[in-house]
Amino acid sequence: MQVKLLRVFRKIHRTTGAFLFVFFFVISISGLLLGWKKNSGGIILPKSAKGSSTVLNEWISLDSLKKNAFLILKDSLGPTFSNELDRIDVRPDKGIVKFVFTNHYQEIQLDGATGELLQIHTRRSDFIEDVHDGSFLDFYFKTEGEPIKLFYTSVTGIALFVFTVTGFWLWYGPIAIRNKKKRSV
Repeated sequence: MQVKLLRVFRKIHRTTGAFLFVFFFVISISGLLLGWKKNSGGIILPKSAKGSSTVLNEWISLDSLKKNAFLILKDSLGPTFSNELDRIDVRPDKGIVKFVFTNHYQEIQLDGATGELLQIHTRRSDFIEDVHDGSFLDFYFKTEGEPIKLFYTSVTGIALFVFTVTGFWLWYGPIAIRNKKKRSV
């Protein structure tokens, strides 16, 4: 019985592995890059600049900073870049405000007190994250509700579970068979 189960698990493990090789390759490489993003010297994730003041009372209004970021976006990158915001990341300890956009991977960092541009940078980490979880396909095909991401993460999550169970049995099964043979001798 254990030998038969071992053969079934080996077949499941091999077939699933062959079928999902590309997915796991992409997930492993993108996961590795995401793990290193803060230690990439600004290549994957832009370094945070330093503003002139960390005292919030000295800052200009968030609305003024937003207007300034939109103006800088159009002036620096051109009118084709959407100004639809994904998030505004306020960093009082650094004296900066980061503007991250929904439809492209650009980031604008402004001095919170003066509104001056500190840097414009591409957030490669956001693109790598979108590749890692499959949401870049929803972005590309403009789907609502991220159905491709949900399918992708469900398939790869279930496959990882199957690999864990079958892999464990492929390791433990021969040990159990040898121990059973030893006991019967």
